Amino acid sequence: MKVTILLICSCLACGGLGKPQFPDQEKDPLFWNTWAQRTLKNALTLQKLNQNTAKNLIQFLGDGMGIPTVTAARILKGQLSRQSGEETQLEMDKFPFVALSKTYNTNAQVADSAGTATAFLCGVKANEGTVGVSAAAVRSQCNTTQGNEVTSILRWAKEAGKSVGIVTTTRVNHATPSAAYAHCVDRDWYSDGEMPAEAVQAGCKDIARQLFENIPNIDVIMGGGRKYMFPKNQSDVEYPGEKKHFGTRIDGRNLVEEWNNRMKNKKAHYVWNKKELLSLNPNSVDYILGLFEPGDLPYDLERNNERDPSLTEMVEVAIKILRKNPRGFYLLVEGGRIDHGHHEGKAKQALHEAVEMDRAIGHAGLMTSIYDTMTVVTADHSHMFNFGGYTPRGNTIFGLAPMMSDVDQKPFTAILYGNGPGFKVVNGLRENVSTLDYEENNYQAQSAVPLSMETHGGEDVAVFAKGPMAHLLHGVHEQNYIPHVMAYAACIGQNRDHCMSSSGASSLSAALPSLTALLTLTHLLC
Repeated sequence: MKVTILLICSCLACGGLGKPQFPDQEKDPLFWNTWAQRTLKNALTLQKLNQNTAKNLIQFLGDGMGIPTVTAARILKGQLSRQSGEETQLEMDKFPFVALSKTYNTNAQVADSAGTATAFLCGVKANEGTVGVSAAAVRSQCNTTQGNEVTSILRWAKEAGKSVGIVTTTRVNHATPSAAYAHCVDRDWYSDGEMPAEAVQAGCKDIARQLFENIPNIDVIMGGGRKYMFPKNQSDVEYPGEKKHFGTRIDGRNLVEEWNNRMKNKKAHYVWNKKELLSLNPNSVDYILGLFEPGDLPYDLERNNERDPSLTEMVEVAIKILRKNPRGFYLLVEGGRIDHGHHEGKAKQALHEAVEMDRAIGHAGLMTSIYDTMTVVTADHSHMFNFGGYTPRGNTIFGLAPMMSDVDQKPFTAILYGNGPGFKVVNGLRENVSTLDYEENNYQAQSAVPLSMETHGGEDVAVFAKGPMAHLLHGVHEQNYIPHVMAYAACIGQNRDHCMSSSGASSLSAALPSLTALLTLTHLLC
């Protein structure tokens, strides 16, 4: 019965009699021609390239944000504004330059977030499961760390005198952010409590410890991961009665207390909730450590608006603090829980995370200028996520396809996964989704292959760029190319020679007219 009702509703949504509803103006070729001509004029303005030096660098990383996720998030964003969705523009869609990034790890065709983070932050491809080390390092083998460390663009920026920051919706010592500061052969060594005893004895450091020791005075650190900073069994400030949130450190160190003591003579603040964060005056803050959860931050759909800041709110505070530096800043922003939503087969969670990251991208754009700020948006890898089924225009992105399977005669949702926890069999047959609330926040979309956790996808991911030298991101590139371009744009790291030569060239160019006039006058007088 529910299937019949849904199919009737689907027909009504299509305007009855199978005729889709869409704006009347779209029936006129003039509408499409005018839009295309306007886009062409905008494209022609890009012939004058922005070759300024980038004072600021912002790198947005949507963890697991493959191209199907970008498209679905675009539709969701539009539908949240009561539009059909397909014609909507994400903030990243507005960036003038787009490239593709090849995501494979040195030892993996389908990558993980650690090896990819090393590529797009350190400029070197690496093995899966390792952060901040070259491919000569072997996962979980502590003795392969030393001598194989590679540095990140965050360090290059810091050494150039810029302020630097990390903002994430995951743990601050999770795979993506950790590659910005750590050198670790195992991404899971969050604290010494997660490390093998022999690795600790051999002198390898856990990632949380490296956050505070490797690059002195990272200006902005915001995300989750509180429990990895405190002694084992120390109760959490927010969840004092829940043992799963207790501290994990075996060495007994309180890294937050150590940070507070070290920074006490600076304008530094530790905060653990939204109220504390937003009560700060960024003009009076030079350093901030914000740890808002014991583990990862909640999904945006489940976020406590009183206690947990949104990604956009964290980004706003971060930029206000970092931009005070006259030499500029580098900021890494990770929408990290897009990936988690997909792994759990919860497409609605994943796509809302992507929409929130796009909101943060837009807000960052309002706070900066394309003339001196290079912004890059990309993903580390994709997922086994897709949507299809000949859905009509404006079909809710979480809804049913407008047909039954011609094999098992059951409906199916437009969104499906190639593998994952959504594989369910009832009485030997595929589960009938019409008996479920498939638009519920935690609905697990059906998958072709049963797995407890859905896997990453291996296809290329998009790279969106704007600002100085953004045109250097074009075509299809190896993922490790990204930080080299950003460093070149900002004249940091190993990319400084062209800045000196271009400065000299500019001076010479400016002097040429005067020199020519002088020679002409001399010739006449002689």
